[in-house]
Amino acid sequence: MFQPDLFTMDHAAEQSDLPSEIAQLREGAQPRTEAANDIEIDLPGVLERLADVSARPRYTFMVLNLIARAAGQSDSAGPYVREDGRVIAIRDWLSDALMPMAQRDARRVAVVNQVRAELARKGVLPVDDEQAEEMIAEGVRARLRHSGRTNVSRAVSDLVRAGLVRRHYQGYRVDHENRGAQREAVYTITPRVKRALGRVA
Repeated sequence: MFQPDLFTMDHAAEQSDLPSEIAQLREGAQPRTEAANDIEIDLPGVLERLADVSARPRYTFMVLNLIARAAGQSDSAGPYVREDGRVIAIRDWLSDALMPMAQRDARRVAVVNQVRAELARKGVLPVDDEQAEEMIAEGVRARLRHSGRTNVSRAVSDLVRAGLVRRHYQGYRVDHENRGAQREAVYTITPRVKRALGRVA
């Protein structure tokens, strides 16, 4: 069923401090393919598909938008993006871009308390309040990024099931039993979906 509220964009996906130009590092160009039987799809169609396959359609739509932004004029985003002179894995970049959502979440308070209690239990929490808060904040960021990577992976799986994105991996240990070992994801968004989002390649 179509959900009109999905048109409402979250600030995390459209915040102005995201870089306007994102350079990609690729390990070989990927062929641009599109199924012969692909039909055009509009934005309501994209949202309807997400509502059908995802438990978090709004979050998944934001991930799709960010992938399209990272891809720029090409069809693929990843395995890395470059931002402010740093090379970042695409999943980490997506997780960081969506971090403001996690920081506004009420569950963050519970994470802060958990990190504080764990550091205190280990006896490593500094006596100085400022240093203690810095250590706690660093621990919270690490946990939120780990959680964010998991959430991004789930959202991309929803996008793949919806037929909006294709995913493969690049890097070492291609034959490893853990398909993600030493490798990073590459997300390819189909041209028709880019057109639906208003980003024509």
